[in-house]
Amino acid sequence: MNQVEATRTPWLRYLTLGAVALVMLYPLIWLVGASFKSNAEIFTSAGFVPSQLDFGAYAKGWKTSTEYTFATYFLNSFLITIPRIVVTVVSCVLVAYAFARFEFWGKKTLFAIMIGTMMLPLIVLRLPQYLVFREIGWLDGYLPLIVPSAFATDTFFVFLLVQFLRGIPRDMEEAAQIDGCNALQLLWHIVVPLLKPAIISVIVFQFIWTMNDFMGPLIYLASVEKYPVSLALKMSIGATEEVEWANVIAISVVALIPSVLVFFAAQKHFIEGASSSGVKG
Repeated sequence: MNQVEATRTPWLRYLTLGAVALVMLYPLIWLVGASFKSNAEIFTSAGFVPSQLDFGAYAKGWKTSTEYTFATYFLNSFLITIPRIVVTVVSCVLVAYAFARFEFWGKKTLFAIMIGTMMLPLIVLRLPQYLVFREIGWLDGYLPLIVPSAFATDTFFVFLLVQFLRGIPRDMEEAAQIDGCNALQLLWHIVVPLLKPAIISVIVFQFIWTMNDFMGPLIYLASVEKYPVSLALKMSIGATEEVEWANVIAISVVALIPSVLVFFAAQKHFIEGASSSGVKG
């Protein structure tokens, strides 16, 4: 009897997990199906299967109501996202390495202040940042969206990397120090390869958050040709009195593809890095 119950239990777990996964993924499944529907069908049917398979909404949505296509807006998003990821990884790795491996005056206080800033709502920083960037002439450009990350202002990533570093033994670093390596050589040749899972987690998080960022570009960008995808989608909704929702939903599906591809490409290292940084320290 116990063997029968043991055999049935995994299937019961799989069925439960499958049902929960279906409930959580249904909005995304419906989103894809709705991209092939008409306005009337979108608001009258909760099912995800469209009455006909027409890719016209993707073609119309891609053209937009402006003189630019979504190719321009996707390029703009990548012009913000890729440099921001680079400066985030460099700055956060350096700061995390200092907190995890060096002893200096005020270390605990500075680390506590850094953790405290994680609780600070980002909206309270918008006004002083806007005034600073206005004074130095950076408005209507991408620098306000990129440069702050070069100073390790994304404290969540610093915390994640510090936790991961605390779980890495120092044996290899001590051996390299005996061989004459300095701190930067240790970081580049020893620590960074060991930090690969955590760094990939930082890249995935920053990619998704930056691609989905709406408030930052809305505040700092004024020229339509500089808009990222997030602003272009909102603009397409408010461009006409009667919104062709199938077109908007179709481009929303397309906008999801880069984030989904990045996540699944880095899934193995992302899960390893996120779980390791969360349980060690």
